[in-house]
Amino acid sequence: MKTIISRKEINDFNKIINRNSKKISNGYQLSPNSFSNEDIIEGIKVIISKKITMSEKTLQFEKKFSKFIGCKYALMVNSGSSANLLAMFAMINPAKIDRLKRGDECLIPALCWSTSLWPIIQAGLIPKFVDIDPNTLNLSIDDLKKKITKKTKAIMAVHVLGNSTNMNELMKILKQNKIKLIEDTCEALGSKFRNKYLGNFGSFGTYSFYYSHQITSGEGGMIICNNKKDYQIIHSLRSHGWDRGLKNNKNDFNFINSGFNLRPTDISASIGLNQLKKLNYFKKIRSENRKKIITTLKTSKNWKNQFDFIAPIHGIEPSWFGLPILINDKFLHKKSLFLNYLNKNGVETRPIISGNFLNQPSISLYKLNPKKTVFKGAQEVENRGFFIGIHIKKITEKELNLLERLLLNIDKI
Repeated sequence: MKTIISRKEINDFNKIINRNSKKISNGYQLSPNSFSNEDIIEGIKVIISKKITMSEKTLQFEKKFSKFIGCKYALMVNSGSSANLLAMFAMINPAKIDRLKRGDECLIPALCWSTSLWPIIQAGLIPKFVDIDPNTLNLSIDDLKKKITKKTKAIMAVHVLGNSTNMNELMKILKQNKIKLIEDTCEALGSKFRNKYLGNFGSFGTYSFYYSHQITSGEGGMIICNNKKDYQIIHSLRSHGWDRGLKNNKNDFNFINSGFNLRPTDISASIGLNQLKKLNYFKKIRSENRKKIITTLKTSKNWKNQFDFIAPIHGIEPSWFGLPILINDKFLHKKSLFLNYLNKNGVETRPIISGNFLNQPSISLYKLNPKKTVFKGAQEVENRGFFIGIHIKKITEKELNLLERLLLNIDKI
């Protein structure tokens, strides 16, 4: 049943939301508030209906998302991390005919997020790291070729900040070696490679709707696939191993598989559904803002080649997540001081994902790099890199002037 809110009630909600919204920062945030009043009111409608758990809105969002991406099946979960978890556990599930076996190798880029890596280990697979190309931030095709062995059965590709590796080359290599692909697309929703959305190339594609991502539902994620059996597996794994929603049977407690509880709420689904309608507009504005920032810096009288910027690879139509920046060697000794300076003066920064993940303490804890292999590309990005936000509203002259003044002040700190 559709929840109806009168025009007067909507106006009242708008006044309440506006009154309680935080004032705009004078600095340059990583991700300013991405919710419109309409997004919040869609969430309020669900709350008023009292049907806040996973239900009709989640199904609507899944159908709209699969149509947008061009896949057969989409399943919403409570986070992009959970989407990665489902993907890896589906890959080893006994219901999957061509499943992976515990102990099989799964390749993963050295530049990754923790929950790109840990589901591989949690599923009983052996992670093997591949270096990345600092010019793209994505996995190096050359290093990938060197890392493939007879034990290699899968790869978790991570599409970094809206960019990707050459997917044609990658798919050719994987096909030749009969290697399965899982795409962590959590940072690249809306990016296309040769007119095909990223996430659609492998067995599974995963997405995140966390606060700072291309669209947001606060928390939430999506996993997609094009195989009906794969969909049935992830559907049951999402919710306790039930087949509820898969078949019209009388037994509501028919458990056909193992499972988790990774369900979203209809509140987050309703917000995500409303944001999805604006994704292409957001993508356009982010691209324009990125171009304006780079142009402003490079045409400034204070430009001294302080930085390098990551260009989209040939063939990709990027949906930018943020603006990655690499500090050039002459100024590299000032990096720590420089980032502190930016953050103290209102320009929020972050590492590019988590840097070279092989440097994280958990790698030693789990003994994942016993030979102390060096990953030069990932290390270069960690040493030189950081990123700033790209907003979904048109950047102002005030913000451009602030970024020009503070970023190009690196040689004076």
